[in-house]
Order: sequence, then structure tokens, then C-alpha cells
Amino acid sequence: MPMIDVYAAKGTFSDSHTLARNLAAAVMRWEQVPDLPLFANNTAAFIHDLDAAAISNVAGDGNYVRVQVLTPLGVLDREKQLGVVEELTEIVATAAGDPSLRERTWVLLTESPEGGWGIAGHANTNSDIAARARTALEGR
Repeated sequence: MPMIDVYAAKGTFSDSHTLARNLAAAVMRWEQVPDLPLFANNTAAFIHDLDAAAISNVAGDGNYVRVQVLTPLGVLDREKQLGVVEELTEIVATAAGDPSLRERTWVLLTESPEGGWGIAGHANTNSDIAARARTALEGR
């Protein structure tokens, strides 16, 4: 149930909604969770349009995109980390219509601490989330 934040200069993406949906769907696939409302409704991306002057590297270039992915602790092993970074980079470059953006897209993977994943006012552990998923699967 990742949360994804994308930071880019205004105008980088013509269709932020589709970009957000594609990113969320990709990370959910890489997490390999069941296709349940619990996961689909709690996996989201947020596109943050920044003033171009708000982004810069040391050389003064501001044509970068930062994608930060927050997941529950331990859901992405090394293979999944490699895959999700590659796919999100491709999705971003495609959405921008700029293949060279692959070289200027930073993807940061961050894990929430155990008990630090809040949904509906409850700070969930991985066991809490797994129990909710089992209950949802049994109710199918």
C-alpha cells in the first residue's frame, strides 16, 4: 500500500492524473499484493508541480524529477527494488514525452517503520495489514 510523491517543474507532465494512476498501479504490481480494495484504495500517487526555480542541482540545472515511494517495512526485496525503480523511471519519462528524463529521474525508496502505516485512524503493523487482507480474501 505505497504512497508515491512526484516532484517536478510545472508543465513537465500534461496528464498528472494518468501519471499518478500508472505509478500507483506499477508499485502495487511490484509489491505483489492481492487485487483487493484494501490495497487498491490505499495505494496512491501525488503529483507536486513546483516552480522551475524551486529545483536545482549544484550546477544550477533544474530539469529533474524526484519520485519518492513510501512502503510498509520489508515489502520490496532487492529484485522488487530494482524493478520498481526501473519501471517508475520509464513511466515518468513516457508521461513527460522526454526519453532523456530517464537520466534525470531520481527514485527514492523509503520504508515506514513497523506500526507507522496509518489507515482510517489506526497505526498498522505489517501483521495488522496482513490480517485485514486475509479477512478481505475470505469474504470474497
